[in-house]
Amino acid sequence: MNYIGVNGVPTPAAEAVISVMDHGFMYGMGLFETFRTYRGQPFLLDRHLERLRGGCRDLGIRYDTREELLRFEIAQLLEANELLDGYIRLTVSAGAGPLGLPPEDYAEPSVIIYVKPLPELDSELYIKGKELWCLTTPRNTPEGKIRHKSLHYMNNILAKRELAGLSRDSRPKGAPEGLLLTAEGHLAEGIVSNLFFVRGGKLFTPEIGTGILPGITRTFVMELARRQGLQYEEGRYTWDELVAAEEIFLTNSIQELVPVTTLVEPEGLRYSIGAGMIGPITEMLLDSYRGSTGV
Repeated sequence: MNYIGVNGVPTPAAEAVISVMDHGFMYGMGLFETFRTYRGQPFLLDRHLERLRGGCRDLGIRYDTREELLRFEIAQLLEANELLDGYIRLTVSAGAGPLGLPPEDYAEPSVIIYVKPLPELDSELYIKGKELWCLTTPRNTPEGKIRHKSLHYMNNILAKRELAGLSRDSRPKGAPEGLLLTAEGHLAEGIVSNLFFVRGGKLFTPEIGTGILPGITRTFVMELARRQGLQYEEGRYTWDELVAAEEIFLTNSIQELVPVTTLVEPEGLRYSIGAGMIGPITEMLLDSYRGSTGV
């Protein structure tokens, strides 16, 4: 990452700074979106911006930008970093303010755009799938009505550390994902992903009321399911229901849809899902998703 966008200006990474008085740094007041480009074009950017703007309104951060301008800034950064496509993180931090919690809105946020190469993904990942480990770290409840993709990321970091400790002894092939449950024991979401599973030819995913992030890819996949005539349901489900699933997959904006073929409990008990490879419904939805990207 040679250049970072700082308030609209491509800036050498070593020179990219914000104030130590920025309330994103001091209090975690800020939001971010991660997405990727296909042939240089950010995918579902309008939806990411809609979620970001809504979150900023809830937090009292006065942020708005024209989609066309943001596309231009992203194209600038891809070129500056000599990338055809990239992993994009758009961060809106509250901006500098006095020490203390202000009652008024934040009028001058800091806007940072990070661009880095897309991760190299093994094609076998989308055939043989990955492991999903059940964690003891619970999904915390959101600070407001719904979970925002905020700079408050300690819950996810603690979950990532737990996963690293559990999988270190097992040494699974590939990078496993960790699954957080609610304090009541219901399925919630992965550390960096939303969760889906299939039973009886029907698609299930935890409801927003469990405290999960309302993922952009999650919502898009449900739309694809509807177009394919596939029934789906949002609700509250248990680990035992997940173990009995015929197919499981995870979604996020970078990895798209990733099949899960093994479930692992904290004590090491393992369950094989389906035939140990991507299932037909997951494959259908993945093909449909990729067809929507224009690649």
